Amino acid sequence: MPLEPRALKFPNYDKTAKAWRTDPGKMAMLENTASPDQIDPSDYDAIYFTGGHAVMYDFPDSEGLQRITREIFERGGIVSSVCHGYCGVLNTRLSDGSYLIAGRKMTGFAWTEEVLARVDKLVPYNAEEKAKQRGALYEKAALPFVSYVVTDGNLVTGQNPGSAKATAKKVVEVIAGNASKERG
Repeated sequence: MPLEPRALKFPNYDKTAKAWRTDPGKMAMLENTASPDQIDPSDYDAIYFTGGHAVMYDFPDSEGLQRITREIFERGGIVSSVCHGYCGVLNTRLSDGSYLIAGRKMTGFAWTEEVLARVDKLVPYNAEEKAKQRGALYEKAALPFVSYVVTDGNLVTGQNPGSAKATAKKVVEVIAGNASKERG
C-alpha cells in the first residue's frame, strides 16, 4: 500500500505517524495489505475509510469495497470515514438499490477546504457535491479544518485530517454501545 507524499508532511506527519513509520512490524502490514476480494466482511464489526486525495480515484468504483461496506452496514456494523475517505461510500448501494448515504447525515472533506488547500483544480471531482447528489445530508463545521464528526446510526464520518482521532474514538464508542445492546 503506497503512502501519499502529502501525508508525510506537516501537519499530518506528527509523532504518532512518525512512530508508526519507524516500526518495521507496522510498515510490514502495509506491504501485505489484503485486497478486497480476500476479505470476509462477516469477520469485521466496522470499516474505516481513511482519507487522502488518492482515495478519490481508488475507492469510489471498487466493487470489492462496495461489497464489504454494504455487507457490514446491512448487518448493523459500522461504516466510517475521515476526510476524503467518504469517497469510499459515494457509490455504495444497499441491497434495495438505494445509495448507502441517501437520507443520512454525514461529512467529509469540504469543497471550501479543497479551495483553501489550493487543490480544487487538481482533484477529479467535488466529493461534497457528489455526496449531496446521492441524497446525503452533508454537514460541515462552521470553520474549515477544525475537527468535526457526524454520526447517523451506524454511519460515522469525520470532516478532515484534524477529525481522525475524534472519528476513531466515536467508532469505538458506537461499537461498544452496539455490543452493550447485544448483551443487555
